[in-house]
Amino acid sequence: MIKPFTHDDLIRYIYQEMTEGETELLVQALHRDELLMEAYMELLSTMQQLDQVMINPSETVVKAILKKAKSTRLEKV
Repeated sequence: MIKPFTHDDLIRYIYQEMTEGETELLVQALHRDELLMEAYMELLSTMQQLDQVMINPSETVVKAILKKAKSTRLEKV
């Protein structure tokens, strides 16, 4: 019986969170299943794009943090 793999399995594979046995089965499935391979490639691409995104807090958030730090005397490190 062939185990159906999910997107969660692919994410676990990408983050190397699978056992050796699971990894071996998934790699075999990737070689056999074109749709699974496409889903894997799409996840890889999405994750690479997310790694490139620069996220900065808004000025309002920064001011609120600084205000709270000042009120609790945590502004100096």
